[in-house]
Amino acid sequence: MSRRRTLSPKKKIALAVGAVAVAGSGAFALAATSNAANVQNASNSTVCKGLATALGNNQSFIAAQKADPDAQSAARIANREAVVAQIKVQQEASGCQVGESVQAGGAAQAGGAAQAGGSAQDPQASQAAGNAPAAPAGDTGNASGQQVCKGSTVTLSGEGGAPAASSNQFPAGTKLKVTNLDNNKSTTVTVTSVSGSCVLLNNAAFEQVREPGKFLIRRAVIEKVG
Repeated sequence: MSRRRTLSPKKKIALAVGAVAVAGSGAFALAATSNAANVQNASNSTVCKGLATALGNNQSFIAAQKADPDAQSAARIANREAVVAQIKVQQEASGCQVGESVQAGGAAQAGGAAQAGGSAQDPQASQAAGNAPAAPAGDTGNASGQQVCKGSTVTLSGEGGAPAASSNQFPAGTKLKVTNLDNNKSTTVTVTSVSGSCVLLNNAAFEQVREPGKFLIRRAVIEKVG
């Protein structure tokens, strides 16, 4: 005659707690995997690419200022570092990979790492503030209404203030007209500072030509008008 083995109440409680712990850890792992899968990046999201491009442009500007500083570099760097912090906040809010950056001509890098060719040796990043930028190919320097920066995309710098632009091609005071061909909206802005792109619009200027929810203008016409 066999005897049934019974568990004491303490052992039953211990087994139940263990089962709950195992189930809980499994659920946590699944949630973590799901959240990671939901994070978007520059390769699969236009919004994320626009933010990553803005981040990369500002990082290039900071690197150039550090490589060849002048009397105003510290103030410019502090301003751009604040912009970088704000872009990262926007990346997180948009479900993008925080710290991912895209610099001119480079692939996306996680965590804000520099691109190949995106160091201070890169012509896009080596323009120091206060130096006269080189004119782009085909630009005579005085033609009004001439299309420049052909093929360039346009994004925002994250800076506030009245509509304005920054550029690595044109000196402060240059007037540029930017047209978004996807919605035929245009804005004419004055270059006020140096950046890592042919033209980088501040927040107010970008709002005048953007499509809702987009942080990058892929089809743009840029004209020098003054």
